[in-house]
Amino acid sequence: MDLFATYRSKLVSAEEAVRAVKPGDWVDYGLCLGHPIATDKALAARAAELSDVKVRGGITMWMPEILTVPDPGRHFTWNSWHCTGIDRKILEMGVGYYGPMRYSELPKLYRENIERVDVAMIQVAPMDEHGFFNFGPQASHLMAVCERAKLIIVEVNESMPRCLGGFEEAIHVSKVDFIVEGDNPPLVQLKANGLTEVDRKVAELIVEEIPDGACLQLGIGGMPNAVGMLIAESDLKDLGVHTEMYVDAFVDLSLQGKINGSRKNIDRFRQVFTFATGTQKLYDFVHNNPAIMSCPVDYINDVNRIAMIDNFVSINNAVEIDLFGQISSESSGTKQISGTGGQLDFVMGAYLSRGGKSFICLSSTYGKTGEAKTRIVPTLKPGSVTTASRTCTQWVVTEYGKVNLKGKNTWQRAEALISIAHPDFRDQLVKAAEDMKIWRKSNKSHD
Repeated sequence: MDLFATYRSKLVSAEEAVRAVKPGDWVDYGLCLGHPIATDKALAARAAELSDVKVRGGITMWMPEILTVPDPGRHFTWNSWHCTGIDRKILEMGVGYYGPMRYSELPKLYRENIERVDVAMIQVAPMDEHGFFNFGPQASHLMAVCERAKLIIVEVNESMPRCLGGFEEAIHVSKVDFIVEGDNPPLVQLKANGLTEVDRKVAELIVEEIPDGACLQLGIGGMPNAVGMLIAESDLKDLGVHTEMYVDAFVDLSLQGKINGSRKNIDRFRQVFTFATGTQKLYDFVHNNPAIMSCPVDYINDVNRIAMIDNFVSINNAVEIDLFGQISSESSGTKQISGTGGQLDFVMGAYLSRGGKSFICLSSTYGKTGEAKTRIVPTLKPGSVTTASRTCTQWVVTEYGKVNLKGKNTWQRAEALISIAHPDFRDQLVKAAEDMKIWRKSNKSHD
């Protein structure tokens, strides 16, 4: 096969490529940095001709052009697998919806449960000498999408890093229907927020629990990032990485020599992830780097695989936790904030790991000074989704301390969680615990 002749035969303009989309179609945009740009703009230009086009995406880093047209809901519906601030805005516009799922199951959902993928439009790295378009830093579930798609459009972006892997990180030119050469825009960068005093206190409590040789998973958010920053200041060594999201903190730790993967039980010496977002430093680091391993999410987030890795340390955020130990990390009432993602998988897998630990971290309060509200609550807010059940919760950390809920009954859990709540709310939490009959007279003072 003359690969470049095949490439040229499939090369079309964005406008030509999106002519394949028909009213009523299901169109897949992939994930995160893989969302299309040129073909999205071309599809938006066809809005007047289209109705009831349902588009799937997720971890959206910029507003899709299809949703900037007049009265977008007449033409398009957005369906997100995981919400960012952009996705939340789309939901608030009334033209978007969230798809509940455990992220580890997403490839299986495409292969077995999702009825239709009419067109897949995905941004990729340039074709290599073997005819493969790399999916870049979002192997995720994209091969499963392509396997189900009736028509595949790849949009080439020379700025997309080529992320090496073991499998399902690239698609061959022979499997592609149309190739669009985009304008090669730089990738959107996600910069970490500054470290707050609360972040630092929580991170300090977690870092002292991490042994040399631990394998790390850091979730999205300021506190997991703070842990990475404090590890950089520590004497920890021989760390490994097996994570859903790859972030800048891992790059910094690698360049400092703290990460080498030498003690991992599987994928030794490789930093394994399913999607990545960060600064240009990260994109440059993962490009063609044999120490990096980009894999589909059903490999990365598999509970059994996580459990195989000794001293696995999982660090994730939460919106709130109730006195029973139920964790809500994705919604506030019925308002969708993010998604289930891989939190439950990593909470379970880390606990099953020999020497492993799962940490859920959160500030004790939120809101403006003088109007602060507690994140440790008697029961979850009505409508709030339980991301991790009380039976799975292990370590919970706030700036006031850390508690391990494993092996504790209801009154012991209430006592432990109240001890790390903000002091201003402890009295009312004790009263609530008494009303719910999960507080004993012999419980320790809450002061």
